[in-house]
Amino acid sequence: MKKLFLASVVANTIEKFIEILLKSPDKLKVAFIPTAADPYKDKWFIEEDRNKLKEKGFNVKDVDIKGKTEQELLQELKDTDIIFVAGGNTFYLLEKARESGFDRIAKEFVEKGVIYVGSSAGATLVGPNIEPVKPFDDPSEAPSLKSFEGLSFVDFIVLPHLEEKNKQQYETVIKEYENKYKIIPLTNYEAVLVEDENIKIIKI
Repeated sequence: MKKLFLASVVANTIEKFIEILLKSPDKLKVAFIPTAADPYKDKWFIEEDRNKLKEKGFNVKDVDIKGKTEQELLQELKDTDIIFVAGGNTFYLLEKARESGFDRIAKEFVEKGVIYVGSSAGATLVGPNIEPVKPFDDPSEAPSLKSFEGLSFVDFIVLPHLEEKNKQQYETVIKEYENKYKIIPLTNYEAVLVEDENIKIIKI
């Protein structure tokens, strides 16, 4: 079964994630991918997600996809139960996913039943296109990126971090792209669970 858990902040929704697992966290290996945060000096959001996973008992191993070959990544990701792609700059993340072959590997793993967890940028990455997050992430961080096409594991685009103070900006983005794509805005306390063709919005 194809299973994805896509959230604005996985640390906030992790209890809901644990509920869908068939094994206890201590029996699961998580490949934690922090690469998207490279352009940021303060990576507090990476620490938050990683620490929450460890706190809940998951076996966590960092896997940076930047500068890796496809073969190196295959080696590092073997025996992984969960691929966790953390937040940061979505354009930079897509650039590194394409360069390393992670885009192909992740698809192959998800089709084999490995669970994909995306936090913020990691959630937006798997949609059909990442262009709608241009007002929030700087595309110039990915100078080699030739296309904004996402990994297309799902047919919708996650727009993370919806809050009252930025609601108008999000409505403008949705209006601009709604005729092209299905967009799901998520607050920091919501997630999308995808199980094969079933899509469910989870709120806490």
